[in-house]
Amino acid sequence: MSRLPHVADGPYAPPVPAHELTVTAADGARIHVEVHGPENAPAVVLAHGWCCSTAFWAAQIRDLAADHRVIAYDQRGHGRSPANPAYGTEPLADDLEAVLEATLAPGEPAVIAGHSMGGMTLMAAATRPAVREHAVAALLCSTGSARLVASATVVPMRAGRARTWLTRRILGSRAPLGPVTPLARRILKYGTMGPGSGPHLVDACARIVHACPSRVRYGWSQVLDLLDLDHGVRELRMPVEVVVGTADRLTPPVHARALAAALPDCVGLTELPGLGHMTPVEAPDLVTGKIRALAATYISSARIPSARGERAVPAEESA
Repeated sequence: MSRLPHVADGPYAPPVPAHELTVTAADGARIHVEVHGPENAPAVVLAHGWCCSTAFWAAQIRDLAADHRVIAYDQRGHGRSPANPAYGTEPLADDLEAVLEATLAPGEPAVIAGHSMGGMTLMAAATRPAVREHAVAALLCSTGSARLVASATVVPMRAGRARTWLTRRILGSRAPLGPVTPLARRILKYGTMGPGSGPHLVDACARIVHACPSRVRYGWSQVLDLLDLDHGVRELRMPVEVVVGTADRLTPPVHARALAAALPDCVGLTELPGLGHMTPVEAPDLVTGKIRALAATYISSARIPSARGERAVPAEESA
C-alpha cells in the first residue's frame, strides 16, 4: 500500500514498518495494522484519535521500536483502514479486540496507549476478553469518557447551551477541510494545540487531520457527541496513567481529573502546562517515556512469541 501524504522527512515522518497486516473485525471492517521493532520484544499497542492515523504516533514509534514491538493501527475509516458504515463505541472495541487477537500470542502482555478517541476505544473495550487477557497497563492521553461537547472550550464563550450548540455545529461540520493552508494551520493550532506549538508541529498535525475524509470525520463526531463511557472507565482494572495538556480545548483537564478519580488503579496524572490536545506530538519525549516506563514496570519477562496465531492477512496480499 502507498504511504499517505504526510510529512516526508524529519521526526514526524511516519517510520516504515517491519510489516503490515490487514485485520478483519467482527463486522467485516478491514483494519490496517503496522508492526515495528524486534519480533520478540515487549509489546506496545498504539490507538490514535479522531481524524488521525498511525502517522500521529511517528515520534513514539521511532523511539520505542528500538527495543519494543510496536503495534499501531488505523481506526476504521482513518488512514489506510477503509470507511465502514458502522459508527459507535462497540465497533471501536471490536477493532481493538481484533488487532490484539491478530498480533499478540495467547497470554502475551502489552501496554496499550490511547490518544483521544483511542483512549475512548480502550474504555469501550475494557470488558472484552482480549483486553483483559493482554493489557497489563495503559496510558490515556488527552481523552475523556462523557460530556465532551458541553465541556469543550473550542468556542470562547461561557459554558452553557449556546456554547454547546456552537461547538456541536463546528465539530460536527460536514464541510471538507481542504488543503493545508496557513489559515488552516492557524485554525487547527487554536483548536487542538498549545499556543507555544512550533510551525513544524502544527504542520505535521494539520497534514494528518486534513487527510481524514469529511464523511468519516462527521460520522465519528456524532459518536463523540453522544459518548458515555463512564462505566468503561470503572472496568479498566489494569494500572493506568493519565496525561493531559492544561490548554486542551477538546478534552480539558476536567476529564483527566475525572478519569484519575474513577479508575480502579490510576498510577499517575500528569498535567502539562500550556500544551493542547495533541500531547503525543506536542510532548513526544514525555509521552514516549511514560509508555516505556509502563512497559518496563508491568510487562513480565516471560514471553510466548512462538504462539502467535495467523489471524491477519499481509497487507500486500489483501490490496
